[in-house]
Amino acid sequence: MTQADPPPLTVVRPGEGPTGDLGAIGVQFKLWGHDTGGKLSIVEHPFPVGALVPPHLHTHEDEYSIVLEGEIGFRSGDREVVLGAGGYITKPRGELHAMWNAGAVPARMIEIISPAGFEHFFREVAELAAAGAATAERGAELVERYGLRFAEPDWLPGVIQRYGL
Repeated sequence: MTQADPPPLTVVRPGEGPTGDLGAIGVQFKLWGHDTGGKLSIVEHPFPVGALVPPHLHTHEDEYSIVLEGEIGFRSGDREVVLGAGGYITKPRGELHAMWNAGAVPARMIEIISPAGFEHFFREVAELAAAGAATAERGAELVERYGLRFAEPDWLPGVIQRYGL
């Protein structure tokens, strides 16, 4: 029995990594699945003031977020919290969640995705946006392929009103 070779050493310096626009928020790619043997991927998301990532759930992966700057609000299931720099939160697969900039200044967070793979959803969305080729049909295909589900829960209008989103 032979052991598989470990993934290569990957170094990403501060500020490095390709970036893209996802609409409400941005993305900067840090570690891809091929860097980690498929175990996880890591991206950073800048949240401009007023940004809201609408309620959705993942069917294939769990997400773990760490706030780096500003204040980001999270709603996962029936729990809601606003976290400042240094705050952590888990967002398990299958649980409806949303995120928003809860402050008056831009915010930024790290997103750890396990297992890896969903970083390619972000890449594809950013590529479509950059090419001016984003359509409802293409978006629906990506959502389906990556196992996302969207909803409009009864708590969403309250979040939008409280935070001016």
